[in-house]
Amino acid sequence: MILSERINNIKASQTLAINAQILRMKDEGKKIISFGAGEPDFSTPQNIQKAAIKAIKDGFTHYTTSSGIIELKKAIIKKLKLDNNLNYDVNEIIISNGAKHSLYNTLMTLCNPGDEVILPTPCWVSYAEQIKLAQAKPIFVKTNPISQFQVLIKEIEKNITNKTKAILLNSPNNPTGAVYSKEDLQKIGNLLVKKDIYCISDEVYEKLVYDDSEHVSIASLGSNIKSRVILINGVSKTYAMTGWRIGYAAGPKEVIAGMNKLQGQCTSNANSIAQKASVEALVGNQESIKYMRNEFDKRRKYIVKELNSINGFSCDLPKGAFYVFPNIKKLLNAGIVFNDMVIKDSLQLADYILNKVEVAVVPGSAFESEGYLRLSYATSMQDIEEGMKRLKDLFN
Repeated sequence: MILSERINNIKASQTLAINAQILRMKDEGKKIISFGAGEPDFSTPQNIQKAAIKAIKDGFTHYTTSSGIIELKKAIIKKLKLDNNLNYDVNEIIISNGAKHSLYNTLMTLCNPGDEVILPTPCWVSYAEQIKLAQAKPIFVKTNPISQFQVLIKEIEKNITNKTKAILLNSPNNPTGAVYSKEDLQKIGNLLVKKDIYCISDEVYEKLVYDDSEHVSIASLGSNIKSRVILINGVSKTYAMTGWRIGYAAGPKEVIAGMNKLQGQCTSNANSIAQKASVEALVGNQESIKYMRNEFDKRRKYIVKELNSINGFSCDLPKGAFYVFPNIKKLLNAGIVFNDMVIKDSLQLADYILNKVEVAVVPGSAFESEGYLRLSYATSMQDIEEGMKRLKDLFN
């Protein structure tokens, strides 16, 4: 066997595979409407672009310290204080190559072979595979629409063993848009203390909440809870900076020091120019956030209304992020035939939709939840309208 057992034991990212397929089909001249991308369709705000250009002109194009520049760490500390009522020191912050890299560093630093990480589902495609790469075991705990896709405290307790190292939370959630309440987070936080386990809290969608929802960081609910939380965030979703690859983690200094040791031997520092741009993102004008959130909100309401008018789709209004997660179980029991096969799962249905009407969606199986599809509304209203029309033509 050429490849390592470590690599053979993980799955390729379905979302990246779908995006690659979309690009191939577009190269063939097909007019694909894509609901697959997990990134804002807006341009990075001008003030952030200018800060990057200035950094280049100033010659800020060399290595920085492995854990990131002090200026950006201080901007993150200020942001966490103002937005989340959290106090951190510079030795409790690390800047990495995107929030995904921050997550990977955290899991590799915390987990020993055989450790268990509780993972509520539906969950983002990379969580389980990163846990496996750390030689730990993901313990899937199902959520459902009745609880608004929020994991119940009794379900967490039921799955805690002497091997449990952490629980991985994502609020606002990808793919469901679920936003955890302060009350539920407090219960989870108290459980961390009681059982002496960690929480890895992915808060990268924190600015994208709607209606009366409010983002609360679990680390803000008491010093004894904070000491067991590694907070993950970044600039990608909030400031339309996905390609800039800047994420960060805040947590206990011992954990952050371990992550810095790992990062120093793997990638070293994040991009120097992108770090300077991220300082401007965090301390500069924040009006772009309001604009993007308002636009996402309009799309959110429209796409849910349209999906619920299509035969076989049932979709609740998400509270955060920029995804909808419609239930399509009726379609999986409808006897639809494609390529001489009866469609029985979400991957087959997603393939059917792509080939029949050139609309790209992500199967729920990618998020450990069969019977659903994920559609991103981080695309233009024009594309959303056209995509909904094509789905109606196909299923109505």
